[in-house]
Amino acid sequence: MLISGAKPDRVYRAIADPTRRAILDLLADSERSVKELTAAFSISQPAISQHLLELRSAKLVVARRAHRENRYRLTAEPLGRVFAWLDKYRHLVDPAGHHWAIGPAPKREKTWLSKDRNHRRE
Repeated sequence: MLISGAKPDRVYRAIADPTRRAILDLLADSERSVKELTAAFSISQPAISQHLLELRSAKLVVARRAHRENRYRLTAEPLGRVFAWLDKYRHLVDPAGHHWAIGPAPKREKTWLSKDRNHRRE
């Protein structure tokens, strides 16, 4: 099964890295050059280029030539399968969607409210 021409493992490997996820976050706002991306991080331009290569191999970003630079933009379609996979675990999220609740929620100890909620506990 392929994800938009990319192997699923490449997509998961690409999004597993926090720097690549941060790059995707930036590209979700607007397309950017390598120079603009490098300015947002405390790593070298060759390191950013390596991350972009991984993201391109996963089909998560595409580049277009604009004058003397490449402009990169997010192509979120490969993330669709990731969302579909994660959706199978939606039932593990509490009803309000606040956090993942793996296993039963811990019982909360009543601290100061009585059953009728009108009086403080002694």
